[in-house]
Amino acid sequence: MVTLAAIFRGFARHARTKPWTPARWCSLSACSSKYVLSQVHPMWRTPLAVPGGDRQSPVDIAARKSVYDPGLRPLAPRYDPRTCQQVWNNGYSFLVEYDDTTDKSTLSGGPLEDRYRLCQFHFHWGESNAWGSEHTIDRRLYPAELHLVHWNADKYSLFEEAVMEENGLAVLGVFLKVGKRHEGLQKLVDALPAVRHKDSVVEFTKFDPACLLPENIDDYWTYPGSLTTPPLTESVCWILLKQPIEVSHDQLAVFRSLLFTSAEEEVQKSMVNNFRCQQPLKGRTVRSSFSPFL
Repeated sequence: MVTLAAIFRGFARHARTKPWTPARWCSLSACSSKYVLSQVHPMWRTPLAVPGGDRQSPVDIAARKSVYDPGLRPLAPRYDPRTCQQVWNNGYSFLVEYDDTTDKSTLSGGPLEDRYRLCQFHFHWGESNAWGSEHTIDRRLYPAELHLVHWNADKYSLFEEAVMEENGLAVLGVFLKVGKRHEGLQKLVDALPAVRHKDSVVEFTKFDPACLLPENIDDYWTYPGSLTTPPLTESVCWILLKQPIEVSHDQLAVFRSLLFTSAEEEVQKSMVNNFRCQQPLKGRTVRSSFSPFL
């Protein structure tokens, strides 16, 4: 089982050999004055030292500037619900973690040349339905965004290795919009009160993450980027599905009922606005599996 703590451990082991530069400040729509937030997570209140480079995430996807690539293949997610293990509130989001010691839950196809194992998925969301997603499409914000995190098991033996390397990770992103209740999501929503506080963990089994994918997974954008939480390594092949899924306002309200803080802390802080502000594209090409002009 892999956790975000393992990411930090892996990052620390490599930090001495990597060049560091100050983090860039956000510059795009999600951080503009129109979307000034009442609460900002402490992680983003001061500059972070991050690996240098021009491939930081998230970004705005300008749909008509994306490049149609007819060579992009259909995605092939193959998930085994029996690999689902637990839900963990890590103080920034909640993670649904999977056993990634075998190839039972994998993602391949699309822009990927290798087979990637699912290790966890998590969400980012806002304090209201007006914002919350990390990526945007033509500057449009969604209330939440799902990230399914996979690592390259063909090239690397451990997630901690893959997170530091080229083509090490593949993150499948799904936008959430407010509409009807999502029946597949409800099983997870029902488990969330048990992990309301930071560092709480609850067993959570037999959950198929494929139920959170939209009907159309053939239309997507892809670009080279980074993790959107520390260590912010530029090891990610991002795959963002064009079609969002619908969830109800009440389901998102349960997300917002979680806390950044542990039960022992005197001041309790609502888990909202847990996203990173957008980063410059820096000349990267965003490819699409569909023609943006149709």
